[in-house]
Amino acid sequence: MLTQVIVLNGGSSSGKSTIARALQDRLPEPWLSLSVDMLVEAMPGEGIAISEDGDVTPDDTFGRLERAWMTGVAAMVRAGAKVIIDDVFLSGRESQDRWRQALAGLAVLWVGVHCDAVTAEARELARGDRIAGMAAKQAETVHDGVHYDLEVDTTDTDATTCAELITARLVTQPK
Repeated sequence: MLTQVIVLNGGSSSGKSTIARALQDRLPEPWLSLSVDMLVEAMPGEGIAISEDGDVTPDDTFGRLERAWMTGVAAMVRAGAKVIIDDVFLSGRESQDRWRQALAGLAVLWVGVHCDAVTAEARELARGDRIAGMAAKQAETVHDGVHYDLEVDTTDTDATTCAELITARLVTQPK
């Protein structure tokens, strides 16, 4: 079956969004790139709490809206869109299980995007749009219990090279 969904999971500032853009540039047909950041930005003021030291705690409102968002993303794929999902699995395997349920029956490539905590933290500080500490806290925990088809590490590998590795693993239509 041709790959319909690419799920990129990694901590904050690991390079997922940059990889997603690089994938869009090289894949033979159009792919939508949807990020959990879009969901967070679309939510009302409640739903997710971020502490001063970077701990992220979603509440029941977030859980309810996340389930609806996942169902909607899966419906777009079932309607013919190919989608790259850029997510942060705060609950590791449980987060992946929620996506597995929503994407049941679809051809998914699961990709772990790793980056060592020191490098991710430096990127986080350079970005200026994240709370310090978030990247270091998430660097490893988002991968706990998660099973991947492919893993890339952006610590010393650029997004273009990672996108090429991912593209090589896809089952796609010829150009």
